[in-house]
Amino acid sequence: MLRAGLGGRIRRCGGSGLWRSPCPAAAGSSVPPRCPGALSAASASPSTGGGARGGGAPPAGASNVKPLDGVKILDLTRVLAGPFATMNLGDLGAEVIKVEKPGIMEKVFFLFGNSASSAQFPLSQSVLGAGDDTRAWGPPFAGTESVYFLSINRNKKSIAVNMKDSKGVKLIRELAAVSDVFVENYVPGKLAEMGLGYEDIKKIAPHIVYCSITGYGQTGPMVQRGGYDSIAAAVSGLMHITGHEVACLTHVAANYLNCKIEPKRWGTAHGSIVPYQAFKTMDGYFVVGAGNDKQFVTVCKILNVPEVSRDARYKTNTLRVQNRKELIDILSTRFSEKATIEWLQLFEGSGVPYGPINNMQQVFSDPQVLHNGLVMEMNHPTAGRIAVPGPGVRYSEFAVSHPKPPPLVGQHTVEILKGMLGYEDDAIEELLCSGAVAQHEIVSVIFFFLCIPGTKLHTLSMC
Repeated sequence: MLRAGLGGRIRRCGGSGLWRSPCPAAAGSSVPPRCPGALSAASASPSTGGGARGGGAPPAGASNVKPLDGVKILDLTRVLAGPFATMNLGDLGAEVIKVEKPGIMEKVFFLFGNSASSAQFPLSQSVLGAGDDTRAWGPPFAGTESVYFLSINRNKKSIAVNMKDSKGVKLIRELAAVSDVFVENYVPGKLAEMGLGYEDIKKIAPHIVYCSITGYGQTGPMVQRGGYDSIAAAVSGLMHITGHEVACLTHVAANYLNCKIEPKRWGTAHGSIVPYQAFKTMDGYFVVGAGNDKQFVTVCKILNVPEVSRDARYKTNTLRVQNRKELIDILSTRFSEKATIEWLQLFEGSGVPYGPINNMQQVFSDPQVLHNGLVMEMNHPTAGRIAVPGPGVRYSEFAVSHPKPPPLVGQHTVEILKGMLGYEDDAIEELLCSGAVAQHEIVSVIFFFLCIPGTKLHTLSMC
């Protein structure tokens, strides 16, 4: 449910790897301290090299000024519904600031020698428990990045803020004051406990649009439950009629409310229209939807069973629903006699809705998908060249093009603190040292692996 309103602490001193900190090394640390300078360098985004495959270009003469250029979105959402929503706002030109939690840095060292005192060479590094939950959802991964996360987080900047720290909460309030939209999908009441609920934000930013996305609404007996899509499909009755498949429930709900008819599980079929389902062919499946009597006659002609359309049992849709089993048996037999490609050719231009059930390779090689440019490619700082599904809408005055890659956790922390809030270097250094925020660095590690007896591979977790 969407509601719109108008109106672990961690110390990162001395890391030479993923998390930037300008303060001295922690006591007992063998890692050398960093020099406290050039704070803004690491937050610069690399060239994206992004674009859409195929079509998607704006009409000739269009200015390509996006409708949300200049709008600032403060994004406190995680997982799917919220990030997908804010990604669409980013596609439309909004500046999306994604707030994520810092984590614990794990570094892997190559030790040259036989003891822990031997020479250490950094081999790899990652962040544990950091950022959006979906950063850990995999496989599959593109390099070390979750493909799930990459698919719904383009065109955003990431700031890593510890919201359990009062300094972190203060930063969120300051960012809200200079933003236009505040989007969150926490369990109702959670942000209010931190002083970041709608009533709190409205006082400091009366202009803001506050959007709260929840599974069950803001009040009621189930308000504290999390809401994922499969749970929604289950509790709404959707899975009752489709099994594990997902379909639109609107007409089914209306059937019950007005006629007290409990629906059956129809699989790919429709409870009120026949034929309207998938049929097995010689090599796959073919979906046909005859929405009126004229289309049904056309289907029978294409299948070379014109006598079926003249059968009194099937003259109207109401009769076809009543005699579903017999009719579907006849049609299924005919569809099984040809390959899918043959049926595609026979139905072309018929005026009857139809199509194959495609696998992913077939989906992304479909001529219409290629023409519409529904795949977006971009260069990611760690995953390399990536491709994700693009938006399924087109606009007359601009193209959704040149996307920015999904950010690393805290990749833009310093940039946001300086650019949006005007923080000076010393204030940023204090926040970094206190653990209230964290800055992700893009690092390149070049090493030589020597196969020498006694060599060890060690994993060190640093906090």
